[in-house]
Amino acid sequence: MTAQMQQANRHPFLRKIDSIALFKPSEAEMAALSAMPMQVAQIDAYQDIVREGDRPARSFAVLEGIACTYKSTRAGKRQVMGYHVPGDMPDFQSLYLEVLDISIATVSPCRVGFVQHEAVRALLRQHPRLNEVFWRATLIDAALVREWMLNTGRRDAYARMAHLFCELITRLGAVGLAPDRTFEMPMTQPELADALGITPVHVNRTIRDLKMAGLITLRSRRLTVHDWDGLMSAAEFDPTYLHLRDQDAS
Repeated sequence: MTAQMQQANRHPFLRKIDSIALFKPSEAEMAALSAMPMQVAQIDAYQDIVREGDRPARSFAVLEGIACTYKSTRAGKRQVMGYHVPGDMPDFQSLYLEVLDISIATVSPCRVGFVQHEAVRALLRQHPRLNEVFWRATLIDAALVREWMLNTGRRDAYARMAHLFCELITRLGAVGLAPDRTFEMPMTQPELADALGITPVHVNRTIRDLKMAGLITLRSRRLTVHDWDGLMSAAEFDPTYLHLRDQDAS
């Protein structure tokens, strides 16, 4: 089995840990992470996994599919705050914050693994070095939010879209899920509009412009990047904010 195949067959959460940890976790630490008691569930697309105001007693990891964090106004207008790929634990904050101030929903059909908070606490007591990894993951989540604020607040639509595609390719690539800079992109144009702060019509035009520039193709919700350097240039994309141990993972 090749190294690439071994990487693809590893548990998504372990691939995520390996991509961000500043130290190489020991075999015992990785075995403990792998053995975390997860209640695995298959959830259809467009379903809330947790809702703002919930008081969960467990956190979850995305094992397959793509999810998103969002907030909504009282009028029902939604702002997507970030996307979550396999390996992410989007609501880890609920381990320390009693009430969620965000909602997290599936974008595509997702397989998720729920872990009781007490099991996570027991893991961290038994393997204290892993506290550093989980804390680092939380800080990286905050860095993503800051970059998204800049993206939606100060970049034009063309750069915003290019930046989102660069981020997704890089994050999926870090866990072995974007071979040849290609991935299944389940987001509809209205959903991308909620993420980028533009209209669905503008989303359509921007994707068309990126295609005409020879940077990407998007067919049947499958996105392929043809000119990575050109896409990064259009986006002003610098992956530093992702804090990957191997910045060449994409």
